[in-house]
Amino acid sequence: MASNPSREGSTTAGFSFREGDCTFEEFLVELEDGRKADLLDGVIYVASPDNTDAADLSTWLTIVFGGFVGARELGKVYHSRVAYRIGPKRGPEPDLGFVSKELEAARRRGYINGPPRMAIEIVSPDSVSRDYVQKRAIYEQAGVGEYWIIDPDEDRATFLVLRDGRFEEVAPIDNIIHSTVPDFQLDVRWLLGHERPPAYQILQQLLGN
Repeated sequence: MASNPSREGSTTAGFSFREGDCTFEEFLVELEDGRKADLLDGVIYVASPDNTDAADLSTWLTIVFGGFVGARELGKVYHSRVAYRIGPKRGPEPDLGFVSKELEAARRRGYINGPPRMAIEIVSPDSVSRDYVQKRAIYEQAGVGEYWIIDPDEDRATFLVLRDGRFEEVAPIDNIIHSTVPDFQLDVRWLLGHERPPAYQILQQLLGN
């Protein structure tokens, strides 16, 4: 499942709301409430509206992943529109971000003062380069333990684990990807297909109920 950010449309880096030397503090002030965007090396990129398939997957993952983390009291999973301050000019907003319990003190009103332990991005046509290239480099440098890139249009999911300061791609075994941040597993086909089991059923399975 090697990543391929060079497909048609990947040259579009996303709509730039503000180019230049924007700081994280300015980013918080300038961006409207409820508008998803990323601050990457001083440039604000505003996300296009979600398509229904991406929104459905994001909601499903939030219930499964967030429910598992909450039930195990491992921390919090934040769904979109939450920025992570990982530098004076860097504030990505992953589609899902996991903040472990010991890092909860990093939470501020409106943002997290530090990187997530795990980030998940759902690729859209305007975010290909950002998700595969820019955010990968930024998350790696920030020490994010695990990074999932789910690309429904290409029927591909890339799973990256931080080892010795560098991301290494890991492959599912028999269609199962086993995360260690936190410790749970999912069938990759559920992440890429248009039909997936109800979220509550998968959550019950993961919790052993």
